[in-house]
Amino acid sequence: MSTTPQSGSAPIDPFVDESVRECLRELPPSAKLVTKVLDDEGPLSKAELVDRSLLPDRTVRDALDRLEAVEMVESRRDLRDARRQVYSLVAPAEI
Repeated sequence: MSTTPQSGSAPIDPFVDESVRECLRELPPSAKLVTKVLDDEGPLSKAELVDRSLLPDRTVRDALDRLEAVEMVESRRDLRDARRQVYSLVAPAEI
């Protein structure tokens, strides 16, 4: 989820944003790991998050629920397969 500033210089790390850091402090390690995987890899399905994080399915599901509750993650239907949900980080300005 690293974004490039309008000047075109180095990417902005969303984890530097104080509001993001404050939200992360209150979350369990599994939610922090899921956040980091989404930041590194971009939008992913729950199955892809399980694969990349090496966490159990139930743990990823709980982490996603917690992240959605604090509005750090949003889900949408996968355009290629409407049965799948794809999860992505919400921009820090939107938190």
